[in-house]
Amino acid sequence: MKTRDKILLSSLELFNERGERDVTTNHIAAHLAISPGNLYYHFRNKSDIIYELFQEYEKLVGYYLDIPEHRPLTLDDMAFYLESVFDGLWSYRFLHRDLEYLLDRDPRLRSDYRAFTDRCLMAISRIFEKLADGGIIEPQPESLRTAMSLNVWLVITNWMAYLKTAHAAEASASLTLRELKQGIYQVLTLEIPYLTPAYRDRVMALREKYRPALPVHRF
Repeated sequence: MKTRDKILLSSLELFNERGERDVTTNHIAAHLAISPGNLYYHFRNKSDIIYELFQEYEKLVGYYLDIPEHRPLTLDDMAFYLESVFDGLWSYRFLHRDLEYLLDRDPRLRSDYRAFTDRCLMAISRIFEKLADGGIIEPQPESLRTAMSLNVWLVITNWMAYLKTAHAAEASASLTLRELKQGIYQVLTLEIPYLTPAYRDRVMALREKYRPALPVHRF
């Protein structure tokens, strides 16, 4: 593996484990047993590393959301999209752990993330359209699909923040992939009003696989 690729891989690992703010370029260099100068030969600063990691994440999500145009979508397709998007979110979880801070610090990232969000919203809307073609949900007007897509995007990108704040039993509680994927339950809940009778039971059974084990709040 080339040194540049090793830097990106190690940075991603450290950012995910410790949080981006607690990792410096010196930490990354020490983790790789290379000199800071060697790191700076490949990347000018930490922001450049983060920006390139975001580009990798963007490509991964784009690959996951590649929608077949020659056929309607199936229930297996829907499950694949949801599992894949949450897998990608887990692999690059540091990005959404402190997203506002990262976007404020790098104008390039802010601009690219805005365009990335727009593409994801269009892909989600297209998925809803193709699910309707497959008879899984009722056909919806474009305005409703747009609103549904935004709601799905908000759940996906904010579920981690919820788990790390309102749901966390302890400040140091660590997040697991299984907990993160419980966000799929919330996404499928948004679809319940639009399910066709033929698929309602199957989607509800799929949804149950991801039911979150949330604490009971007493007031």
